[in-house]
Amino acid sequence: MTRTALVLQHDPSIHLGNIGPVLVEHGYELRIVDTSSEDLSAIGPAEADLVVVLGGEMGAYQTDEFPFLAAERELLRARLDAERPTLGVCLGAQLMAGSLGERVYRGDTTQIGYRRVETTEAGAASPIRHFEGVPVMEWHGDTFELPERATLLASSNEYSNEAFAIGDFALAVQFHPEVTDEMHEAWVAAGTDPSGGGQLDELAIDPEALRRDRELYSARMQEASRAAFSEWLNGLDA
Repeated sequence: MTRTALVLQHDPSIHLGNIGPVLVEHGYELRIVDTSSEDLSAIGPAEADLVVVLGGEMGAYQTDEFPFLAAERELLRARLDAERPTLGVCLGAQLMAGSLGERVYRGDTTQIGYRRVETTEAGAASPIRHFEGVPVMEWHGDTFELPERATLLASSNEYSNEAFAIGDFALAVQFHPEVTDEMHEAWVAAGTDPSGGGQLDELAIDPEALRRDRELYSARMQEASRAAFSEWLNGLDA
């Protein structure tokens, strides 16, 4: 039986990455939605078998600059209220929290690079346990308050809310486990600018150091991502 995964995408360079093949292997047909150009109000919030909300460079609170974010939050609120399977990554996690009325805001630091997350007791019994001890890709400067309905699954030294679940139907991670080597290189290249205007230049982050860390940590993260999301998808069928 073919199922549909509705993928809310904010930037073509911030795509499903290694999650895509896992979804296909689990029988999902992918429908990619460009949130900036498609009419989100025409999407029935409960109709897809799964909704995946990806990352983006904008803040979840920038609804004046990016009006489609308000429609996206409405869709997600209705989706979560209906307890329909939903997965959020980075901005997607922030939009899920915001849709439930929680504050999303600028953090104290911008995190770019591979970092470790620590699972909570609940996280150690969840699919997020596969990331324990595995440096994962972070690329964000925003964070959010944990929804009242959510269970915290992981934290990091810089940010207390790195992953959460709502029941067994919703999962959100603020880090980027989906990033393939090709995606990472594209992001690093985009973050550098010969004139000094790139994000990595502005933050004085060495792109070669990021590339060295990718060589060290990416393979383990790919394995953990496959294991975690495969397990979570299997749980939706249980």
